[in-house]
Amino acid sequence: MLSIGEFSKICEVSTKTLRYYEEMGLLHPVEINPESGYRYYSIEQLKTMLFINRLKSYHFSLDEIKAIRDAEEDQAEEKLYSVLTRKRREIQEKLNALEYTLKQMNCDLLQLEKGIPIMSYLDDIDVQLVETKPMTILYARKQMSRNDFAAGYGMYFSSLYEKVAKERLTLLGTPMTIYHSAEYNPDSNDTEFAIPIREAVKGTRDLPGRLCARSVCKGAYSDLTSIYARLREWIEKEGYEMVKSPYEVYVTDPNLTKASEDMITEVYFPIKKK
Repeated sequence: MLSIGEFSKICEVSTKTLRYYEEMGLLHPVEINPESGYRYYSIEQLKTMLFINRLKSYHFSLDEIKAIRDAEEDQAEEKLYSVLTRKRREIQEKLNALEYTLKQMNCDLLQLEKGIPIMSYLDDIDVQLVETKPMTILYARKQMSRNDFAAGYGMYFSSLYEKVAKERLTLLGTPMTIYHSAEYNPDSNDTEFAIPIREAVKGTRDLPGRLCARSVCKGAYSDLTSIYARLREWIEKEGYEMVKSPYEVYVTDPNLTKASEDMITEVYFPIKKK
């Protein structure tokens, strides 16, 4: 057996951390001397500690690691494969976001080298005045927190497409999201997911045609705030006012678009003259 000090040294984990792992039930010493309180670990537990460290390096929380360790033996490998697949997807999404941020920073640095303000790109965002046509939309309206957005978009749009396939409905456009909340609340936003279809069936409603200020976002969804700001500025400058909730139309499918800069989203602000 190894003393807690020896075990700590080999695994490069402090004794304080090992005691915390013991408290939370993640890793127990195989023996505790009843007189001295000294803790001892087995040679076999080195592999367990290395496994815990490996999952920590993959950015799993201690609670997540404990849940993996507590899985039934006959389900352990299947559970591990599932959680590793999910974590890999999360890390890849973060990497993609960081790569996009680096590209933006490089562009900003080039602009500054040329003496151009980095926010001057807002002036280059094109705004058009358009008259939209009325449409029938199949919809699902939900209260969404910020953390629910990514999963929610996939879940609710998938549900709408399943209904389209099951009832053999006719698609007339790409997915869209209508934002009904008067203000942004990270914990709860009134969000409507919709797909334009031909048939008026249960679960559909009419979306009237309207005069709209329209702009196109070519890039990551994080760029949409710039589009919103530019549209709002244009509406005020041109003497219009908002009359209905803004909405986004997803021209490209994010699941089929490899690079975020290739994503295309149309943004519509229903308006009228003041």
